Amino acid sequence: MKQKPSSRRKRSSTKSVLRLPDLEHAKAAVLNSLNSTDAKRGYRHAIDEFVDWYCSEPRLAFNSIVVLRDRSHLESRQLAPGTVNLRLGAVRRLAYEAADCGLLSADLGGVKKLGMRLGN
Repeated sequence: MKQKPSSRRKRSSTKSVLRLPDLEHAKAAVLNSLNSTDAKRGYRHAIDEFVDWYCSEPRLAFNSIVVLRDRSHLESRQLAPGTVNLRLGAVRRLAYEAADCGLLSADLGGVKKLGMRLGN
């Protein structure tokens, strides 16, 4: 008797939902890439806040929608646009490192910055 060809799709090796160990691994990669202690402190704080928020939500996929939800969360706390942008930059860097490590798909879209930058 002939077997029917399998119609199952191949699973990709990247994840869409990152767990705490994956996030910690990507965070370490981000922090190791920075030279300034002030930058490390700021990025650590921003990433830790994001990880706390991300892990408190029910099984969210790490994608641009989640980054937009995080942005809304930060804005609801009435943080300044520059602070929101700084924290989103840290989250974006976390996503890039997770993608470089093979933990996340590399198709995370960008999120527009808030506010205006004034000239000198």
